[in-house]
Amino acid sequence: MARLPWRWRRDGVAAAVVVLGLGVVGSRSAVAQAPSEMAVELVARATQPGEVIRVDVTCACGDVAPRASALDRDIPLALSPDGTRWQGLIGIDLDVARGEYSLVVSAPHLSPPPARVMSLSVQPKQFRTRTLRVAPEYVDPPAPVVDRIVREAAQLNGIYETLTDRVWAQPFVLPLTTQPSANFGSRSVFNGQRRSPHAGIDFGSPTGTAVTAPASGRVVVADDLYFTGNTVVLDHGAGLYSIFAHFSALRVDEGDLVDAGTTLGRVGATGRVTGPHLHWSVRLNGARVDPMSLIEATEER
Repeated sequence: MARLPWRWRRDGVAAAVVVLGLGVVGSRSAVAQAPSEMAVELVARATQPGEVIRVDVTCACGDVAPRASALDRDIPLALSPDGTRWQGLIGIDLDVARGEYSLVVSAPHLSPPPARVMSLSVQPKQFRTRTLRVAPEYVDPPAPVVDRIVREAAQLNGIYETLTDRVWAQPFVLPLTTQPSANFGSRSVFNGQRRSPHAGIDFGSPTGTAVTAPASGRVVVADDLYFTGNTVVLDHGAGLYSIFAHFSALRVDEGDLVDAGTTLGRVGATGRVTGPHLHWSVRLNGARVDPMSLIEATEER
């Protein structure tokens, strides 16, 4: 996805890149120099449910991060790897409705404090429906395991709401060399019953294939969970989490700090599956987003 100058069009359709600052739409050469000035650049492949938007903020802010918020969430900002700008990621959840939303960026520690208010035009997206047959206990769980399911869901939700320091620096990469299926957001029907949308992507691969970390992170879950089987959850920091499911074997432990390329486990068919594969999903400040969008948003251009 190339960097292209972009203006809001009257039809509200989103394009690849937005460059805004001081009333200028153009390239990165329009960088703010004075303390009261601020340039904000947005990078995304689309503004639809499931997408990730990267926010680049250039300002004379010193060593104090600017503040940003969108979609009722604070957006943590951290210095880019080259130290030239502050960066953050916005996640558009699958349930976000079409409409105009505000992105607010400010630096209240400066005097006068610069601020930018920008409009995010979220467009609708149609997701296909997938129909699958799985073991009956994964559609209508027996009573003895319901408490376990509730407990595991509460554990994961608590983790996704935890905000830690960002530990990744380089762009995200695929955890397997095979290409994933394009089934993110699919409306799932298991054994004739509707269930939650598919909040990740799947990689078909033989049992035992090594799965590697797509970026640096801390292992916060390495356990057997009811629906996802042998599961690893990585905390990349700044509200960003990767979930890897259905391993045949785990190769990391809770608390491990891993780099991109570290083996997390082996492809398997544990949990609710129809065959061996890797499931990779991402939560960004609580939003369910497409891992492929995350990869594109974190690419340096």
